[in-house]
Amino acid sequence: MAGRAQAPLDDIMMAMDVVDTLRHEQKMVEKELGSEARDENMIERLRQVYASQGIHVPDYILEAGVEDLKRDRFVYRSNASGFQRFLALVYVTRSTWSKLVVGITTALVVIIVAWQFLVVAPRERAAEALRVELTEGIPARLNELNNRISGLTSDTSVMLEAQRLLEDGLTAASDKNVASARKASTDLENLAKNLAAAFEVKIVSREGVPTGVTRIPDANSKAKNYYIVVEAVDPDGRVIERQVISEENGEATTVTIWAQRVSRSIFERVRKDKGDDGIVQDAVLGTKYRGEKAIDWENGVQKGAITKW
Repeated sequence: MAGRAQAPLDDIMMAMDVVDTLRHEQKMVEKELGSEARDENMIERLRQVYASQGIHVPDYILEAGVEDLKRDRFVYRSNASGFQRFLALVYVTRSTWSKLVVGITTALVVIIVAWQFLVVAPRERAAEALRVELTEGIPARLNELNNRISGLTSDTSVMLEAQRLLEDGLTAASDKNVASARKASTDLENLAKNLAAAFEVKIVSREGVPTGVTRIPDANSKAKNYYIVVEAVDPDGRVIERQVISEENGEATTVTIWAQRVSRSIFERVRKDKGDDGIVQDAVLGTKYRGEKAIDWENGVQKGAITKW
């Protein structure tokens, strides 16, 4: 074959060993290569090293080893960094980083799903429920109550009050003012309930409950206020709840029994009536008729009531 003959494998292996020996003799290499001394000095030193091990190495192999060391032959050098090297590194380490990516992705999915179901979805449902309430629920309820009131009374003042509450509620709902819209609906419902109610205000005459109480007002210590303890009884004989505002503290309380302020003459008449046989015979102090807003009181019954005594 034309050209330079290929070096025998044994020679190549021996040259590699020479280079490896030179690398282990790092101080010697640094001294000889770092000066202008002849290569023979390094070769002679190598002869001594191999001779001490009982190995005979031909001079041409020692010379080749020195030259190979100069050219950094038989030394692995990694390729310069670059995009292809980066891709290769990514591929080689895929088993490590893929687990991390899967873990992070799974965590993100869990967080997003939890946020959707626990925060976004309830908020959207609440917003939709509120929208339906303002656009459908409250307007329908207001109109229903107004129609009910119109069927309960012909009192012009009451109907005007109902119309005002209706308009206030519709306007508030249109303006998305939830609190005002709900208040108008509640006020209109209370008005309708009050108009529909029918009962008698009767004097309480039973053991353990006083029939009358007196108070000395803070504003006038020389005066005395008289009260008769009463309850509201419907046509079926059931005691019903009423919302009563106490004139002592201005608080509205829902009660089944309260003390209504009366004149002294009524107070004395009731006391005498009960004193005869322990029972108040003339027990009706007022009547609430269906369709009427206020109670029709007996003459002598005054404005004002208390809920505690």
